Amino acid sequence: MTNDEIVGPGRTVRVGAREIFYSEAGSGPAVVLLHGGGPGASGRSNYARNIAALAERFRVIVPDLPGYGRSTKRIDQSDPFGDLAAAVGGLLDELGVDSAHLVGNSYGGAAALRLAMDRPAVVDRLVLLGPGGIGTTRALPTKGLNALLAYYGGAGPSREKLAEFLRDYLVFDASGVTDELIEERFRASIDPAVVANPPLRRPSGPAAPRTLWRMDLTRDPRLRAVTQPTLVVWGAQDKVNRPSGGRMLAETMPHCDLFLAADTGHWVQWERAALFNELAASFLVAGS
Repeated sequence: MTNDEIVGPGRTVRVGAREIFYSEAGSGPAVVLLHGGGPGASGRSNYARNIAALAERFRVIVPDLPGYGRSTKRIDQSDPFGDLAAAVGGLLDELGVDSAHLVGNSYGGAAALRLAMDRPAVVDRLVLLGPGGIGTTRALPTKGLNALLAYYGGAGPSREKLAEFLRDYLVFDASGVTDELIEERFRASIDPAVVANPPLRRPSGPAAPRTLWRMDLTRDPRLRAVTQPTLVVWGAQDKVNRPSGGRMLAETMPHCDLFLAADTGHWVQWERAALFNELAASFLVAGS
């Protein structure tokens, strides 16, 4: 059975002033998979190698975050992670889910962590994969993050820029990044609504310093009060968010385990799918 057959066509629900598209599969405790912020990302594509495995034990909910996929292409750039967290929390409310485990990769990891700060009662356990927004690139951004933030700048998006980001920065072993995957992501990245208002871009203008501050979750004193059991999984060769962030989270959060995956880049759940699926399922089952 294909991934599309497992999750079905998906549906859209109204969350505040936005439409949020989501898919779901399986039954049991709710697990929400929050995708990263790379060009052309979506929930189903980012977790294509994980949904079926996790759906064997859980009710897996896979949204397109605001600004991506088939959801409304609008996000509050003055507080992006707060806005994303509000959208995810609102989706849970609309679905009648009182609380859920959250799995978040990169941008989605930051959204998951922020929701645990803003509405701790709705978050059971956290699995964070190379999460953004925790200050690992505050002093000197990585080449991977620079490539991501520059995608819509300069001459604008291109297939060549996307291929470079996916193959040179997102993964450790680029052999699995097919031309078909690049084409799918590129087509999604040039949606006119996205080009007009890119959800993840380099902050600019008078509000830039404030925006950068609000994206750095380590500056929020509530981080030490996030008591949910947390598993941080980080690729040892991550070229987007520095793996040192994993140690920082483990030393800051009171109930945080850390797993460093060798020979793996930023996209752990895709590049090391079997390893990640077993780690995540075992960790989440323990809290169900």
